[in-house]
Amino acid sequence: MTAMTTDLHHPPTPNAMHYNQPQRRRARFYNPPNTLKQKVGAGGLSADILDKAQQLIENNAVDIRPWAEIQLERIRNYAQKAEDGLIDAHQEEEIIQSLLHASMQLKANGGMFHYPLITKIADRLLHFLEVVERLDADALEIVMAFHTTLQAVLHGQVKDADTPHARALLDALVGACTRYFKRNAINEE
Repeated sequence: MTAMTTDLHHPPTPNAMHYNQPQRRRARFYNPPNTLKQKVGAGGLSADILDKAQQLIENNAVDIRPWAEIQLERIRNYAQKAEDGLIDAHQEEEIIQSLLHASMQLKANGGMFHYPLITKIADRLLHFLEVVERLDADALEIVMAFHTTLQAVLHGQVKDADTPHARALLDALVGACTRYFKRNAINEE
């Protein structure tokens, strides 16, 4: 499994994926040592082995829902801790990091376990968390909207990310994020 951390020391650059906001933190990936490769050595895998591995991934029957519920509970708990307001700036950043981690787990595993819509929604949440300056009440409301949507997708076992309804859900979340940043840009002027 890929480990995730964030990089707080990089030049912020706005882009559309980040709601045209400067990126304040970035999820970074670290590949842990591949102990199997160290034992077996270098070299490629045969086409037969690759086909079998691909079939295993495509045909897996693992139920991601219990694991995803744990990630969603973490998001809810971290948001609640921030909403309680008894945190300083350092603790707030730690909460954002924890929210990033839970979101990254959902993004990374949704598609592999036949929930591509979870991957898409978690990806947009990640982009929001990478650029949000602080977890004010409106930002927390958006985080919880993502949480509620992810939970509904999971409970409804919605697996198709390319339906009009799925696109509408994602567009509504992106719209909320865009409005949040427009409203905050006006408030900062």
